[in-house]
Amino acid sequence: MTGSSTQEQTTNTTNSAVANVAVDTSYENDSAYGDELSSYSASLTSSVLDFRQENGRRYHNFRDGSYLLPNDESESDRLDMFHELCLQLLHQKLYLAPIKNPQRVIDLATGTGIWAIDFADQHPQAEVIGCDLSPTQPSLVPPNVKFLVDDIESEWAYESNPFDFIHARYLAISIKDFGKLIKECYRSVKPGGWVEFQDWDGYPVSPDDSLKGTSLQRYYDEIYSAFEGAGYEVRPGPKLEQWFKEAGFVNVHVEQFVIPYGVWPKDHHLKNVGAWNQAQSETNGFEAAAMAPLTRFKNWTKEEVVVLASKARADGRNRKIHMMFNFYVVYGQRPEN
Repeated sequence: MTGSSTQEQTTNTTNSAVANVAVDTSYENDSAYGDELSSYSASLTSSVLDFRQENGRRYHNFRDGSYLLPNDESESDRLDMFHELCLQLLHQKLYLAPIKNPQRVIDLATGTGIWAIDFADQHPQAEVIGCDLSPTQPSLVPPNVKFLVDDIESEWAYESNPFDFIHARYLAISIKDFGKLIKECYRSVKPGGWVEFQDWDGYPVSPDDSLKGTSLQRYYDEIYSAFEGAGYEVRPGPKLEQWFKEAGFVNVHVEQFVIPYGVWPKDHHLKNVGAWNQAQSETNGFEAAAMAPLTRFKNWTKEEVVVLASKARADGRNRKIHMMFNFYVVYGQRPEN
């Protein structure tokens, strides 16, 4: 929170800036102002919806280039499958934090909005906000849900109306400064409120080295070196605990899970989770994650990316390759005082 001297200085600066804002007097009377406002709002909406089309995929336009995965229907289908994967992993739980009677909740980088919608159904007393760079969420939603187009890496403005619960999931390869983001969460959650992040260690492992030398391994090495070269965090999961504590959270709790790829595990639960992981990846997931970083930062052609994704997909169907990921759920509480 800002101190009184900073607030005063900010106010003075703002007043000075306001005095220098020129007024558009091109309209002749107040009766036209409503039409002009509607026209301007429509223009803004149109710019947000004017998505970038590139290499056969569609990408967000607001803060163009800050998020490297597509936002088209195929990607929406994949994200909804990932939502089901998480439900299977967490035994149908949307979150693990011990929240009680939340009144105001925000879902960061909400994607298709499916988590926010499910949470709103479970907590009809709560006001639930989902924010994302892309306005691709459905219009028919519970009455206690609303969606905003916003950039969570920009400065927030929620301190005066903080949240009981802040949720974020699958921000790996999307965020450059997790530490800053989590500090914003701390400032924007109520004393006693909870923040929960669910995220990957993006690099895969195999218990028997069966991943070594495969096209799957090359795929992740190639795309993650591109993301890392552009400044994105690809393995936030194991670092979340440290970031939470540095931000000031207490009662920080960490749970680590294994997410296999495919149905090779003997354990029924892991086999089911692995099947969902393979399903969401094969819904154009390999190409979705690879196309922009490899063509924009490594000068690959679209055709080269398609070949790499196809080889990785084929390896993923090989029951002799036992690939899996570590996945973390970390939550913490802002102190009451």
